[in-house]
Amino acid sequence: METSKFSKFSAELLGTMVLVLMGCGSAVIAGANGTTGVGLLGISFAFGLSVVAMAYAIGHISGCHINPAISIAMVIAGRMKAGEAAYYIVAQILGGIIGAGVLLMIASGKPEYSLAVNGLGQNGFDALSPQHYSLHAGLIAEVIFTFIFLLVIFGATSTKNINGGFAGLAIGLSLVLIHIVGIPVTGVSVNPARSIGPALLVGGEALGQVWAFIIAPLVGAALSAVVWKYLLEKN
Repeated sequence: METSKFSKFSAELLGTMVLVLMGCGSAVIAGANGTTGVGLLGISFAFGLSVVAMAYAIGHISGCHINPAISIAMVIAGRMKAGEAAYYIVAQILGGIIGAGVLLMIASGKPEYSLAVNGLGQNGFDALSPQHYSLHAGLIAEVIFTFIFLLVIFGATSTKNINGGFAGLAIGLSLVLIHIVGIPVTGVSVNPARSIGPALLVGGEALGQVWAFIIAPLVGAALSAVVWKYLLEKN
């Protein structure tokens, strides 16, 4: 029996919510340095493990895209119809906003927490970059990291891959790797829905910069889809 659109929509919404809540939550709630924080490695693994967990929870329902860049890349690669991708993207953005909202409610329970100061794990460049990397550096990083991320996804989920049962693990670990390198640059997006949710609630400069974390991942994903379809997988 074919999975209904409502089930797929719900799966993508919930999956993206979990990704934002757990990934960004690791930075906001548990990311402080020292004995009480998980640090950069912990945040990196939180994002990757969120994808692994959701891949095995909802992968059989919707494919666990939980990322507009993935859905658009699948359309370009011929693995998905544009109409289906459209409602996936709506679900993902809503899920990202809900995840950021839940994180805000939890974080606000600590008296010292300030949305303006502590944020919600939003992405940024220049003054909003964790280590003050420029817009130019941030755009390059997001395009290349998304390109790599999508190559792993295409390869891991290919029907020619005899180890397809481990796709969720490979994809999640690749996201860990990307975050280890990329967190100092932009905080790592590679996912417009992950960036839109926190930016909307934080507002101000974070919202003003979110365009970069919509465009760059989409460019990287599109390039990856073209390379995969016409260069790597072509018979």
